[in-house]
Amino acid sequence: MKNLLIATALMAGVLTTQAEEKKVFRISTDKTDLVLQVGDNGRLYQTYFGEKLLNEADYQNLSWDVHAGSDGSISQRGWEVYSGSGNEDYFEPAIAITHNDGKNSTYLYYVSSTTQPVEGGTQTTINLRDDKYPVDVTLHYVAYPKENVIKTWSEIKHQEKKPIILSTYASTMLYFCNSSYYLTEFSSDWACEARMSNQQLQFGKKVIDTKLGSRAAMHTHPFFEVGLDQPVSEQQGQVLMGTLGWTGNFRFTFEVDNAGNLRVIPGINPYASNYELKKDEVFTTPEFIFTLSYNGTSEGSRNLHEWARNYSLKDGKGSRLTLLNNWENTGFDFNQEILANLMKEAKHLGVDMFLLDDGWFANKYPRKDDKAGLGDWEVTHDKLPGGVPALVKAAKEAGVKFGIWIEPEMVNPKSELFEKHPDWAIHDENRKIYYYRNQLVLDLSNPEVQDYVYGVVEKLMKENPEIAFFKWDCNSPITNIYSPYLKEKQGQLYIDHVRGVYNVMKRVKENYPNVPMMLCSGGGARCDYEALKYFTEFWCSDNTDPVERVYIQWGFSQFFPAKAMCAHVTSWNKATSVKFRTDVASMCKLGFDIGLKDLTAEELDYCQQAVANWKRLQPAIMDGDQYRLVSPYETNHMALNYVTKDKNKAVLFAYDVHPRFQEKLMRVKLQGLDAQKNYKVEEINLMPGTESTFKANGKVFSGDYLMKVGLDVFGFAQTQSHVIEVTAQ
Repeated sequence: MKNLLIATALMAGVLTTQAEEKKVFRISTDKTDLVLQVGDNGRLYQTYFGEKLLNEADYQNLSWDVHAGSDGSISQRGWEVYSGSGNEDYFEPAIAITHNDGKNSTYLYYVSSTTQPVEGGTQTTINLRDDKYPVDVTLHYVAYPKENVIKTWSEIKHQEKKPIILSTYASTMLYFCNSSYYLTEFSSDWACEARMSNQQLQFGKKVIDTKLGSRAAMHTHPFFEVGLDQPVSEQQGQVLMGTLGWTGNFRFTFEVDNAGNLRVIPGINPYASNYELKKDEVFTTPEFIFTLSYNGTSEGSRNLHEWARNYSLKDGKGSRLTLLNNWENTGFDFNQEILANLMKEAKHLGVDMFLLDDGWFANKYPRKDDKAGLGDWEVTHDKLPGGVPALVKAAKEAGVKFGIWIEPEMVNPKSELFEKHPDWAIHDENRKIYYYRNQLVLDLSNPEVQDYVYGVVEKLMKENPEIAFFKWDCNSPITNIYSPYLKEKQGQLYIDHVRGVYNVMKRVKENYPNVPMMLCSGGGARCDYEALKYFTEFWCSDNTDPVERVYIQWGFSQFFPAKAMCAHVTSWNKATSVKFRTDVASMCKLGFDIGLKDLTAEELDYCQQAVANWKRLQPAIMDGDQYRLVSPYETNHMALNYVTKDKNKAVLFAYDVHPRFQEKLMRVKLQGLDAQKNYKVEEINLMPGTESTFKANGKVFSGDYLMKVGLDVFGFAQTQSHVIEVTAQ
C-alpha cells in the first residue's frame, strides 16, 4: 500500500506538470488530424478529429467540453479518449473493470507518452493509469500519412494482488459533433455476403455485433461506414470508414447522446466473455483501422486498399495465381486419374495452378460427404493411392502448380480424431449436441490442439514441399459452448480461442512465408485485416452467380483491394453467358471452377483469352487505384475502373445487370486518368467471331474527355458486359 501511495503521489506531480504544459497529441496523416489533449484534471480527451489544420498555433486553441450540471456546478465531463465505467460520463464506456475489492469504477489519468517511426508512419503511445488502483492502459496509434489511414489498439494490465475481471475492453473511442449521422452496415449470410444497407443514427445506441465465435462474420462483417452531415456517398461528403482486425466476436457501438454527439466504440464483443486478467498479464485489444475521407467512400476505399497492399495484406505487393478448382466440377466424387486430367485442363485454360478442394482425406471414416472425416488428415488410400505426392507430380507434369484445401480447425464426431480426443472439441456433454454442418470446432485455446492444427500444414509441407497454395476453410460457428481445457474459466473461451487461431496462423507464416493462402469460411465469413496478415486473399462467397457477385464484390471492395478478393467462374446461373461470368470474376483475383468439357470451343477460346488478358493487366487490376463509377444499388448497371500508378493503363469493367425497357442510358465517366494524356480505348474479352458493339472502339480520347464526357458502354440487354482497355498514347 505504501508503494502504491508513493507511486500515486509521483504520478500526481507528473499530471500537474503535464496539465500546465497543456499536453497536446497530434495523430496526423497528410489529410487528417486526430488531436488528443490532457485536461486540467489530468485525463485525456479528444479535442479534434477532422481535416488537417494548417497552423501549429491552432492546436493550442482546441479544448475539451465543459458541462454545466443541473445544480449549477461545472464539471469537465467531455470526450474522454478511453472512458472508464463508473465515472462521471454517463454513456457507454471503453473499459469496465471489477477490482479486487469488488468495486467497479475506473478513472484513467495521463502518465507518459512516446512517439517513434514505424514502417510507413509514426506510432504514438500514451500511458494512462488509475489513481486509486494499480491499473494501466496503454493506447497505441499508428498514423500512415500518405494513405490517410490510422490504426489504434489498447493494452490493459494491472498489479492488483488477485485477477481483475474485464467486462468491457474496447479498442478505442472516437467522437463526432455533426448535424446528423448516417450508418452503412454490411449484413451477411451464406451466399449473400456484404449486403449494404443504410440508416440514420438517432438518439440512443445502435449496436452491430456477432456471437458466433468461429465463422464469426457469417451474419455481419467487421466494418462500417458513417456519413457525417449527410448519407454515405460514393464521390462526395465526409465519411468515416472503419474495420476491426479480429476473427472472432466483435461489437461496434454507435451512441448518439442527449446533446446530439456521436461516439463510436469498436472492439471485441464482451458477450459471455468476462475476462479474468491475472497480475502483469497484458490484455491486447484488436487493431481498429480507419480513414476519414472528405470525398466519399471511393477515396476512402483507395486509402484502405493502398494501406493494405503496403502494410497489412500478406504479400500485398506480390502477384496472384490464377487457378482451376475441382469442386463445382467433381464435388467429393473424384480419383487420381480424374484430378490428373483436370490438371491438364488447367494448363490448357492457361491458369497457373490446380486447386484440389474438399474430399481427399480420411480412411476409417472416408470423406465421401460432409458427415465424416474432418480431423483425419491422411489421404484416402482407395481414392488416391499415390497420395498427395502423386498429385504434386501430376501437376508438375501438366505444367501447373498444385494447391490443396484444408479445414484444420474443425472435426466431425465421426472421425478417428474425435474418438481419440473428444476433449479437444468445444462441446457440452451435459447437453444434447447441436451440430452445424455435421461438425464441431476444435478448442484452439488449448496449446496441444494448436500444435495439432499447425501439424496438419507442417506434415503436408514436409512431405510435399512443392505444394504452392492452401485454401483454409472454416465452415462452422462455435456451438455447444464449453471448453474442457479452460474448465472454470469459460469467460476466456471466445477470446483465447481466437488467439489460438492466430498462434497457428503465425507459425504457418513464419515457417512457410512464401506459400500463398486463401482465407475461407463457408464463403466470406472471415474477412478481417488481422487474419489477412497471414493470408494473401479471401473467398468472398460460395455464391458465384455473377449477378449476385456484382453486389457482393461491390460491398467487399469498400474495404479490400481487388487482389485480396477471390472470384471464380462457375456454372452458377447458366442463364448468363460464360463471358458475363468471366468478366465479373475478372474484377478480382481470377479463378475457375468449371469443367472445360462443359464449354463450347468458342467459350473455351474466350476463357483462354480472358485469362491471358487478366494476367497482362494485373498491374492495373491488382495493384492499381480502383474507382467505383456506377453502383448496382442505385442503377440497373454497374461500372468501375482501375488505373495504374503511372496513369498509363486503365481497365473499365461495365455491366448491364437488369436494364429496364428503353431506359435512359448514361455515359460512364472514367476517373483517375491524366487529363493531359491521350488514351486509346479498345474492347477486350470478346467472344470469338463477334465484333465489338462499343462505338468508340479503337478511338483515341484525351483523359480530360474520358473523365468529363465519358463513354457509351451500357446497353439494354440483360446481363451483358464490356471490358475496355485504356492505354496512354
